[in-house]
Amino acid sequence: MKNELSATMSSKGQVVIPGDVRERLGLVQGSVLRFVMDGEGVRLLPPAGDIRRLKGRLAKPASPVSVDDMNAAIAEQRKRIGLR
Repeated sequence: MKNELSATMSSKGQVVIPGDVRERLGLVQGSVLRFVMDGEGVRLLPPAGDIRRLKGRLAKPASPVSVDDMNAAIAEQRKRIGLR
């Protein structure tokens, strides 16, 4: 399914991204966008690894987790997969 939207560029090269696109990509003020040029044109992608896109996707932990516990879990996983 293709949805075609349009926007007009200002004299400064600024474009207002339609609301449906911002919502689908999880964009908020200050988001960095990626433009990928290929043989078919240009694709607009959300920022790679933007942690804000994960908000609300995981259940809240039953009890708080300390930074020390998080660091220990990270160190354990790195050791398990052979990273220092």
